[in-house]
Amino acid sequence: MKTRKKYPVEFRAEAVKLVLEQGLKEAAQRLVIPKGTLAKANWVLAAKAGGDKPAPGARSVTELEAENARLRKELAEARLDRDLIKKAAAYFAQASLPGTLG
Repeated sequence: MKTRKKYPVEFRAEAVKLVLEQGLKEAAQRLVIPKGTLAKANWVLAAKAGGDKPAPGARSVTELEAENARLRKELAEARLDRDLIKKAAAYFAQASLPGTLG
């Protein structure tokens, strides 16, 4: 019995985009999946029926940019915390040595 391969939402959205822009044959070649898989899958039909509705899991550029900015801020804060901890650890390691800092 064959098991059907389950493709991630992002992959399906990209596949639909490629089929609509380049055609079935070119999209199948670019994605390295059988043309029959794309033809039999209802991804394109569902996308056309949905109209302007984005694919499930798809996010706009604005949303991605906002998330990117938030993650950059979190990373900067984490780096500051890490640097502070390194300095504190070095200070206390030196302080624990005999004959230093009192």
